[in-house]
Amino acid sequence: MSVVHPAYGVLREVTPTASVMLEDNPGDMTLDGTNTWILRGPDASDCVVVDPGYEDIPHLTRVADCGPISLILITHHHPDHVGGAPKLAELTGAPIRAFDRKLCRDAEPVAHGEVVSAAGLDLTVLHTPGHTDDSICFQLDDAVLTGDTILGRGTTVISSLGHYLDTLRLLRTITGVAALPGHGEELPDLAAVASEYLAHREERLDQVRAALQQLGPHATARQVVEVVYADVDKALWGPAEWSVRAQLDYIRNHPEPAQP
Repeated sequence: MSVVHPAYGVLREVTPTASVMLEDNPGDMTLDGTNTWILRGPDASDCVVVDPGYEDIPHLTRVADCGPISLILITHHHPDHVGGAPKLAELTGAPIRAFDRKLCRDAEPVAHGEVVSAAGLDLTVLHTPGHTDDSICFQLDDAVLTGDTILGRGTTVISSLGHYLDTLRLLRTITGVAALPGHGEELPDLAAVASEYLAHREERLDQVRAALQQLGPHATARQVVEVVYADVDKALWGPAEWSVRAQLDYIRNHPEPAQP
């Protein structure tokens, strides 16, 4: 599997059925940019697009040119994944499906365990909350598209730690497949990286518990961030505060350490 960094707007084959086009929207939260995935079975003329990115007309035009597009799938509601979906649907006539009904267009929402058949492929829907309540992954034979649930590098912001730990436990049972993330490079072993994420979350929980012992049980998320993330660029303290808030909620409802 190639690890060569793709140029913006260039379609790069990652697996026999999955190619990626990187949107030109780099940033602290988007890493190199949003990965728009183009999926196509070996003998299919049409394709499925996962996460069109922002309403970025040059990017969406290049994605549309990969068509015909029979279906647009969304991993979660953040605008760097879904913002351009309505425009892409307008350009191509393709329906939009997501876990959240509000994001759908001309189609029903997907459900956990559903098999979506399109473009010569069967994609199994996995509801994987934690980053957001509506986060989903799509499982192919040799890979899982993970959205922001697992990133190509670093760790993701979480809204619910309890749900996220359950999600990681689910993903680490899916062996022998790659992770195709919403940001960053593909990872060869989904189960291994899910296990690493679990270990990281346990380490962070221990650090937050230690900070609470220092600061007192009613410390705010911001106060905890200033202790636990003291060596991290302050530009990232805002997103870190979201995750710490989720960790504090978890700790206050789970006094014993979580088991991986």
